[in-house]
Amino acid sequence: MKKYHELKKIILYTVIIVVFTFAVTNFFPAAATHRSIPGIPDPIQTETEGSVNFTLDGYNIDVYYLYEYEIEGLVVSTNRHFWFGVGNDLSPIDVAIAWGKAAELNNKVDFHWGQTGRYYHFNVSSKDMRLVGSVSDINRSSSNNHLVPSDSKIRSKIKKIRTGDHIKIKGYLVSIDGLDEDGNTFYWDSSTSRDDTGDGACELIYVTEVKWL
Repeated sequence: MKKYHELKKIILYTVIIVVFTFAVTNFFPAAATHRSIPGIPDPIQTETEGSVNFTLDGYNIDVYYLYEYEIEGLVVSTNRHFWFGVGNDLSPIDVAIAWGKAAELNNKVDFHWGQTGRYYHFNVSSKDMRLVGSVSDINRSSSNNHLVPSDSKIRSKIKKIRTGDHIKIKGYLVSIDGLDEDGNTFYWDSSTSRDDTGDGACELIYVTEVKWL
């Protein structure tokens, strides 16, 4: 009986440690939140054609390439999606990325980056705003990116992305259509501009390569 209780304690402590480690790793901002990186260029977008098809959660999914896309930047926020559903299974993580002045001045400007649902947001004091120009300037040098992994290896990699990372992502901006056997449909379209804001302004990236710089 004594050994049984000792075993229960060991299991309980192990579970607590695992849960605590998971929470710290995934939900608390990294120490590098206010890291600054100068000289990061604008994303590169090149018109292209192509598509891939696969089945997911009972849906026949078509992914249509709109543009080849390459984005380098400083990760200023991440949001992981754990609930079941075709959208979350397609894109298990959203990554807010900054480049240009937003990345260069990230340690001088008191940015408050964050994400809610599938959106990202930031707050900047009027005093700090003078350093970066305007809200429009920040919008043009940052974006929220829904990452759709192209295979299991890429899925494992994107789940390792953390706030403060300097990364480069290659892939495609895409439009996604889904249809299941009951006639239920699923649609998801990427923004193709860095100037838009609000609903539909996020980039939906079919990711084929991830690098840490």
